[in-house]
Amino acid sequence: MKIGIISFAHMHAVSYATYITQHPDAELTCIWDADEGRGREMAEKFSCKYFSSLDEFLHTDIEAVVVCSENANHKEHVVKAAEAKKHVLCEKPIATEVEDAKAMIQACEEAGVFLEIAYPVRFAPGFQQAKKLIEQGAIGEVVAITGTNHGKMPGGWFIEKELSGGGAATDHIVHIMDIIRWVMKEEVHSIYAEMDTRFYDIDVEDCGLVTIELESGIIVSIDHSWSRPQTFPTWGDAIIKFVGTKGSLEVDAFKQFALYYNDEDKTISQLSFAEDMDDGLVNDFIACVKEGIAPSISGTDGLRTLEVVKAAYQSHEEGKTVLVKR
Repeated sequence: MKIGIISFAHMHAVSYATYITQHPDAELTCIWDADEGRGREMAEKFSCKYFSSLDEFLHTDIEAVVVCSENANHKEHVVKAAEAKKHVLCEKPIATEVEDAKAMIQACEEAGVFLEIAYPVRFAPGFQQAKKLIEQGAIGEVVAITGTNHGKMPGGWFIEKELSGGGAATDHIVHIMDIIRWVMKEEVHSIYAEMDTRFYDIDVEDCGLVTIELESGIIVSIDHSWSRPQTFPTWGDAIIKFVGTKGSLEVDAFKQFALYYNDEDKTISQLSFAEDMDDGLVNDFIACVKEGIAPSISGTDGLRTLEVVKAAYQSHEEGKTVLVKR
């Protein structure tokens, strides 16, 4: 199975490329990037061909693409890939605007190609086990959920609103919300959000807290802040606590690590020894395309989490609880 990557703007692209090249049934054959220097560098790193023309790239014999461009460019790149009959794995968030997300889903449906959204946290072993336990009733009826997706401020285009669509809320709410939707099998009813810019001199929010009511009445809180210092030994965290009538269950997706004290570089870093969730995502996408099975993380999943983010911004701007529109 031949795969191409559209842009290395997002840092996850390197991880996805690595796991594609390691997969026994897949081959990374080509790369397109608007940044020619970056594109050629990555093509050399992964021993594949660089294209300066997106149209030429899409007219090769690749079966699928991984879109890792800036958030605002997802729509253009996914729609073009769909029109070229390529299956798509698209980095999160699906888009910066709800209508763009809908157009992307429609384009893929009309073209008869798969659209999977990159929510690799679903493939963290801890969350997969937690889902099974909750479905088995191990903690009784879930009545409340609290989650954090803290991280370092990424800089670059992530803090340019015209390219990212927003700051920490856009970047981090979606991961936690996707896990909650996946585990609980229900949607958000309403949301109240407060956001601010307190850690950095940037034009987008770098911290915030959202309080959500699911359709069943379960209360959820999510801290999505870029609150980790740049010296922190890893990029951030993904932690969710489910509170039930019989007990509580907390999952930390990145708990399995060893601390590495590097005197030569004067750094401290966390070296994970858990199963890599990016590997799980790439394996799932390749399997879906090869077997003709609909992706486990659909375009609609991406749309629903984007709707929550947009409602959070609306709540913050209006200073009140808002209903999530679908």
